[in-house]
Amino acid sequence: MSATEALVRRYYDAFNAGDVEGMLACLSEDVRHDVNQGETRLGKAAFAEFCAHMAECYRETLTDMVFLFDGSGTRAAAEFVVNGEYLATDPGLPEANGQTYVLPAGAFLAIEGDKITRVTTYYNLPEWERQVLGK
Repeated sequence: MSATEALVRRYYDAFNAGDVEGMLACLSEDVRHDVNQGETRLGKAAFAEFCAHMAECYRETLTDMVFLFDGSGTRAAAEFVVNGEYLATDPGLPEANGQTYVLPAGAFLAIEGDKITRVTTYYNLPEWERQVLGK
Protein backbone atom coordinates (compact mmCIF):
# COMPACT_ATOMS: atom_id res chain seq x y z
CA MET A 1 0.00 0.00 0.00
CA SER A 2 1.38 3.40 -0.94
CA ALA A 3 1.81 6.19 1.60
CA THR A 4 -0.98 8.14 -0.13
CA GLU A 5 -3.36 5.21 0.06
CA ALA A 6 -2.53 4.66 3.73
CA LEU A 7 -3.13 8.35 4.48
CA VAL A 8 -6.48 8.49 2.68
CA ARG A 9 -7.69 5.25 4.26
CA ARG A 10 -6.60 6.52 7.70
CA TYR A 11 -8.61 9.73 7.10
CA TYR A 12 -11.78 7.85 6.14
CA ASP A 13 -11.34 5.26 8.91
CA ALA A 14 -11.21 8.19 11.36
CA PHE A 15 -14.36 9.64 9.76
CA ASN A 16 -16.23 6.37 10.26
CA ALA A 17 -15.00 6.14 13.85
CA GLY A 18 -16.19 9.68 14.59
CA ASP A 19 -12.57 10.54 15.38
CA VAL A 20 -12.25 14.21 14.41
CA GLU A 21 -8.75 14.44 15.90
CA GLY A 22 -7.71 11.49 13.75
CA MET A 23 -9.09 13.22 10.67
CA LEU A 24 -7.35 16.49 11.56
CA ALA A 25 -4.05 14.63 11.99
CA CYS A 26 -4.25 13.69 8.29
CA LEU A 27 -4.70 17.29 7.12
CA SER A 28 -2.23 20.06 6.39
CA GLU A 29 -2.48 23.21 8.51
CA ASP A 30 -3.75 25.16 5.48
CA VAL A 31 -6.13 22.49 4.17
CA ARG A 32 -8.70 23.66 1.63
CA HIS A 33 -12.16 22.20 2.22
CA ASP A 34 -14.58 22.60 -0.70
CA VAL A 35 -18.09 21.39 -0.04
CA ASN A 36 -20.95 20.71 -2.42
CA GLN A 37 -22.98 23.65 -1.13
CA GLY A 38 -21.40 26.64 0.57
CA GLU A 39 -18.14 28.46 0.79
CA THR A 40 -14.63 27.07 0.78
CA ARG A 41 -13.10 26.70 4.23
CA LEU A 42 -9.38 27.23 4.70
CA GLY A 43 -7.30 25.76 7.50
CA LYS A 44 -7.62 23.07 10.13
CA ALA A 45 -9.52 25.33 12.54
CA ALA A 46 -12.27 25.95 9.98
CA PHE A 47 -12.38 22.23 9.19
CA ALA A 48 -12.69 21.40 12.91
CA GLU A 49 -15.58 23.90 13.23
CA PHE A 50 -17.28 22.25 10.27
CA CYS A 51 -16.87 18.82 11.89
CA ALA A 52 -18.33 20.09 15.19
CA HIS A 53 -21.36 21.49 13.35
CA MET A 54 -21.81 18.25 11.42
CA ALA A 55 -21.66 16.20 14.64
CA GLU A 56 -24.47 18.33 16.08
CA CYS A 57 -26.73 17.90 13.07
CA TYR A 58 -25.83 14.52 11.57
CA ARG A 59 -24.61 11.03 12.40
CA GLU A 60 -22.99 9.50 9.31
CA THR A 61 -20.97 6.48 8.31
CA LEU A 62 -19.56 5.71 4.89
CA THR A 63 -19.90 2.33 3.19
CA ASP A 64 -19.19 0.80 -0.21
CA MET A 65 -15.98 2.81 -0.40
CA VAL A 66 -13.93 2.74 -3.58
CA PHE A 67 -10.62 4.62 -3.79
CA LEU A 68 -8.64 5.74 -6.82
CA PHE A 69 -5.06 6.99 -6.64
CA ASP A 70 -2.91 8.64 -9.29
CA GLY A 71 0.61 7.43 -9.93
CA SER A 72 2.25 10.56 -8.52
CA GLY A 73 0.75 10.12 -5.06
CA THR A 74 -0.63 13.68 -5.12
CA ARG A 75 -4.26 12.98 -5.99
CA ALA A 76 -6.93 10.60 -4.79
CA ALA A 77 -10.65 10.11 -5.24
CA ALA A 78 -13.16 8.30 -3.10
CA GLU A 79 -16.65 7.09 -3.99
CA PHE A 80 -18.92 6.00 -1.17
CA VAL A 81 -22.44 5.76 0.19
CA VAL A 82 -23.35 8.06 3.08
CA ASN A 83 -25.59 6.34 5.61
CA GLY A 84 -26.92 9.05 7.86
CA GLU A 85 -29.34 10.25 10.47
CA TYR A 86 -30.48 13.87 10.58
CA LEU A 87 -30.27 14.75 14.28
CA ALA A 88 -30.81 18.51 14.56
CA THR A 89 -32.05 21.08 12.08
CA ASP A 90 -29.26 22.57 10.00
CA PRO A 91 -30.07 26.24 9.27
CA GLY A 92 -31.55 26.70 5.80
CA LEU A 93 -32.44 23.02 5.45
CA PRO A 94 -35.59 21.04 6.28
CA GLU A 95 -36.46 20.43 9.91
CA ALA A 96 -34.78 17.43 11.51
CA ASN A 97 -36.63 14.74 13.39
CA GLY A 98 -34.28 11.78 13.21
CA GLN A 99 -34.80 11.03 9.51
CA THR A 100 -32.39 8.57 7.93
CA TYR A 101 -30.89 8.80 4.47
CA VAL A 102 -28.67 6.81 2.13
CA LEU A 103 -26.87 8.96 -0.40
CA PRO A 104 -24.13 8.29 -2.94
CA ALA A 105 -21.27 10.79 -2.72
CA GLY A 106 -17.68 11.31 -3.76
CA ALA A 107 -14.61 13.27 -2.85
CA PHE A 108 -11.41 14.43 -4.47
CA LEU A 109 -8.28 14.91 -2.43
CA ALA A 110 -4.92 16.55 -3.00
CA ILE A 111 -1.88 15.34 -1.08
CA GLU A 112 1.49 16.95 -0.46
CA GLY A 113 4.09 15.06 1.50
CA ASP A 114 2.27 13.18 4.21
CA LYS A 115 -0.80 15.43 4.52
CA ILE A 116 -4.08 16.00 2.71
CA THR A 117 -4.12 19.58 1.43
CA ARG A 118 -7.57 19.64 -0.19
CA VAL A 119 -10.85 17.81 0.34
CA THR A 120 -13.62 18.46 -2.20
CA THR A 121 -16.89 16.64 -1.56
CA TYR A 122 -19.89 16.21 -3.87
CA TYR A 123 -23.37 14.78 -3.29
CA ASN A 124 -26.91 15.34 -4.57
CA LEU A 125 -28.51 17.83 -2.16
CA PRO A 126 -31.99 17.67 -3.79
CA GLU A 127 -31.94 13.87 -3.33
CA TRP A 128 -30.94 14.27 0.33
CA GLU A 129 -33.82 16.76 0.80
CA ARG A 130 -36.24 14.36 -0.91
CA GLN A 131 -35.23 11.61 1.48
CA VAL A 132 -35.45 13.67 4.68
CA LEU A 133 -38.78 15.18 3.59
CA GLY A 134 -40.12 11.67 2.86
CA LYS A 135 -41.18 12.45 -0.70
